Amino acid sequence: MFDEDEPRARPQRLAKLPLDPLGVAELEAYIEELRAEIARCETEIGRKRGHRSAADAFFKLG
Repeated sequence: MFDEDEPRARPQRLAKLPLDPLGVAELEAYIEELRAEIARCETEIGRKRGHRSAADAFFKLG
């Protein structure tokens, strides 16, 4: 079983794509896909921070 004192491994969200067989154009396309995913995550972070700020402001008024 697992020892509770040992840190748990975080699940890997992205599978590591083997890069050796890819050409330059494929690598550039892959980078664009990754950039799009990063942008999507950053948008979600901004949305969540906005919600948090609104909640903090609401509860500080009381």
